[in-house]
Amino acid sequence: MTDKHDPMNVTPGEAEETLAAIQTIAQRTRRSIAGGGTAITLIVTGLVWLVGFLATQFLSGAIVASIWTGMSIVGSLIGILLGSRLSRRVRSASFNPTARRAITFWLLLVLYAVAIILIARPEDGKQATLFIILFIMIGQLSMGMLISFDNVWWALPVSALALAGYFLLPGYFYLLMAILGGGGMIAFGLYIRARW
Repeated sequence: MTDKHDPMNVTPGEAEETLAAIQTIAQRTRRSIAGGGTAITLIVTGLVWLVGFLATQFLSGAIVASIWTGMSIVGSLIGILLGSRLSRRVRSASFNPTARRAITFWLLLVLYAVAIILIARPEDGKQATLFIILFIMIGQLSMGMLISFDNVWWALPVSALALAGYFLLPGYFYLLMAILGGGGMIAFGLYIRARW
């Protein structure tokens, strides 16, 4: 006598139904990612990195700091605006405590990053930049793992790119971070919006 629910006795029809269900779930997940903040986060962050790192590669002096400051402020304002718009759409009772914890996490991460950079005393701007990039990616990975796995994966290749550029092509580090880091984020954000 065979058990009807034995996984080894699956009919072709049951297998097709299971595969169809898996494909439906995968499609819903992709639509959720596309409809959420992942694509916009990638595009905005990519634009900030593209302009900021190009300025760092090709310009010098106070203008570089001004460009980074301006781009960071604009990027943050866009993020806050889009985040508040998305939160109105979500209307979750647990959103406000989650948002407060996320803000607290990022503030504490910034404080720890500043403390570690002050203690480590980076030798040059590239080393300080690499520290900052890695702290941002650690924060992104942490938030993604705690709140939404949708945001986890992209921090890994950006971290690998930053480390490879720093150690293998130090003269082109900022250019790599602009084109491959920032440009890559923009391209992937646009791809998610268009195709997912």
